[in-house]
Amino acid sequence: MSDKLPMSSRFRGFLPIVIDVECGGFNPNTDALLEIAAVLIEIQADGTLKPGENWRFHVQPFEGAKLEAASLAVTGIDPFHPLRPAIPEKEALTRLFKEIRQAMKDNDCTKAILVGHNAMFDLNFLNAAIARTQIKRNPFHPFSSFDTATLAGVAYGQTVLGKALQAAGIAWDSNEAHSAAYDAMRTAELFCRICNRFAEGKPVVM
Repeated sequence: MSDKLPMSSRFRGFLPIVIDVECGGFNPNTDALLEIAAVLIEIQADGTLKPGENWRFHVQPFEGAKLEAASLAVTGIDPFHPLRPAIPEKEALTRLFKEIRQAMKDNDCTKAILVGHNAMFDLNFLNAAIARTQIKRNPFHPFSSFDTATLAGVAYGQTVLGKALQAAGIAWDSNEAHSAAYDAMRTAELFCRICNRFAEGKPVVM
């Protein structure tokens, strides 16, 4: 017997997918998308949530994209390093969306919903990349999201990811921060921790 339930039973048909992007700046329309990572949220037989399968893609800057030196200094990304396994935006999104659509089917969900820390930043970059690449089968809701900065502010009084994780009792390594894969997984753990404690009817603040 499976220990998982379809996610459609939890969020009115939405499948939560944690997304984190690393970029060449703050403007989604002009600045390069350089990394995108995603973490599937799974629901267990007892109704609790946990991080599931995850994906990560290094992305080639689109033609004419801007790369701000300050942003690259923060992320540590060298967009043109010869050993960087980057692929075009359209290929990255196509491969990611194929995995997400399969997860939606497995969970009887009708749409994916982005979970992010300061979620509109990630959603705006995602939507801009979708528009540039003219991908037609976007699994994500175009404007709804779950923002863990808001949830953590309510639950723990902290909105910075590292501080919120520490308040939640989740390990945080600042040396690993600003890697899309690392930030996405920690965000997924934070989302699940808050949702599970609310569902248990327990005080969230540790």
